[in-house]
Amino acid sequence: QVQLVESGGGLVQAGASLRLSCAVSGHTITGFSMGWFRRAPGKERVFVAGIMKNDDSTNYPDSVKGRFTISRDSAKNTVYLQMNSLKPDDTAVYYCAASFSLEIPWHSAAYSYWGQGTQVTVSS
Repeated sequence: QVQLVESGGGLVQAGASLRLSCAVSGHTITGFSMGWFRRAPGKERVFVAGIMKNDDSTNYPDSVKGRFTISRDSAKNTVYLQMNSLKPDDTAVYYCAASFSLEIPWHSAAYSYWGQGTQVTVSS
């Protein structure tokens, strides 16, 4: 059974950094393209970062490009999201997800497994 467990969320001030972790069990992460999504209060869940299964290609929407970095540690079977220069608009529940796609899907329907989410709150 594949399980994803996020950690690392918290309350920070604007301009601060956080690193989220997503520990995967039940399947090696090299078999997945991995994504991070977020859902802000009253809004839909949206894609914020992805890393391709066959190489380390990454993809980000303009809203986080240059501030967020996704990476993975195959030895630890863990995916990370480094978030710098955080803004109040980054406040959301952050989810990691795993997809069997050969590319980096932006749509949540392409992901087969999800974590429970971790709250990130950025104060102004």
